Amino acid sequence: MSSLQREIIEALQVEQEIDPKQEIRNRVDFLKDYLKQTGAKGYVLGISGGQDSTLTGKLCQLAITELNHETDSSYTFYAVRLPYGEQRDEADAQDALDFIQPDKRITVNIKAAVDASIQAFEQATGETLSDFNKGNTKARERMKAQYDLGAHYGCLVVGTDHAAEAITGFFTKHGDGACDIAPIFGLNKGQGKLLLQELGCPQHLYTKAPTADLEDNQPGLPDEVALGLTYQELDAFLEGKDLHEEKRAKIEERYTQTEHKRQPPVTLYDHWWKK
Repeated sequence: MSSLQREIIEALQVEQEIDPKQEIRNRVDFLKDYLKQTGAKGYVLGISGGQDSTLTGKLCQLAITELNHETDSSYTFYAVRLPYGEQRDEADAQDALDFIQPDKRITVNIKAAVDASIQAFEQATGETLSDFNKGNTKARERMKAQYDLGAHYGCLVVGTDHAAEAITGFFTKHGDGACDIAPIFGLNKGQGKLLLQELGCPQHLYTKAPTADLEDNQPGLPDEVALGLTYQELDAFLEGKDLHEEKRAKIEERYTQTEHKRQPPVTLYDHWWKK
């Protein structure tokens, strides 16, 4: 194991082996404790129908349900659908919601807002925003909508960041990378599956090919194709296992290049960027 691999594993808090039941308990308690500490009235989370939001949403609802049984307060979990027009795998999103059983379901269609933003950009610059950058605009609009809901209902916004995503910087800065609390941080992709299995999640929601599905020209592009790395390889790296040198170097290079996405805005007094 290289020194950088060891440093990454420590920074992302990944354990080689986990007890799924204990992980569920720890993360539900974390969600409960933070909500009580902040005085917020609940949580808001966007639900896509993929593994990460399904797991995070289920943990949120478990936490809210327990809090409402244990206290005199009335907490609420808002599960939010945020399609751009019509989502290709809407059936999976609805299956995820049925599994989570959230207190409230809200749908905010982001298409009009995104299209207006793109039009304003093109009118201002006389240039065309790339399809890739439009995808990031979608992600940021989704987070904006969640923060609007959070502000309106007095709730905190939940993120779905986990170790296999964090290590590659495979998220949109100030989009899905923005949140108030990240309850599945420290888990890799395979470990997230173990928690969903323990929770009785429908299998197709965590065995489907993960996709950000942000690009119009490449709908449903699998994460692993976009990354050029498999989640199995990323998980192996995060668990301290040996990888082919080429793969290990690629992961470490990507981690280094995307460090700015895992840090707050840089200031004169920060030194991480000088490494």
